[in-house]
Amino acid sequence: MAPRVKPSLDTVFAALADPTRRAILAMLLEDDMAVTDVADPFEMSLAAISKHLTILASAGLITQEKRGRVKWCKLEPDAMKGASVWMQGFGQFEPVNLDAFERFLGVELRMEEEE
Repeated sequence: MAPRVKPSLDTVFAALADPTRRAILAMLLEDDMAVTDVADPFEMSLAAISKHLTILASAGLITQEKRGRVKWCKLEPDAMKGASVWMQGFGQFEPVNLDAFERFLGVELRMEEEE
């Protein structure tokens, strides 16, 4: 297997900029999911979800693995470490805590649903 190239901060932040991709990350905090299960809650095509998943995978935020006929997605918990370290340089941000990140995403998603 080829060594993984570390994605740039630009790639990570660009991936996190989209609300659909943030929602997908929040779902994957719970457990690995099949691509079709990831797509279920969204009102968009499977092809559109696959594009979002490709962007998340390119940013190193998730990995995808084929198990039999099903493609599974898995959150890569250390993927935001570089972004967290960069933000810490400003002295006003704490390291990314996945529990806190999950709570943040939950609040954001609820706010979007209420709009």
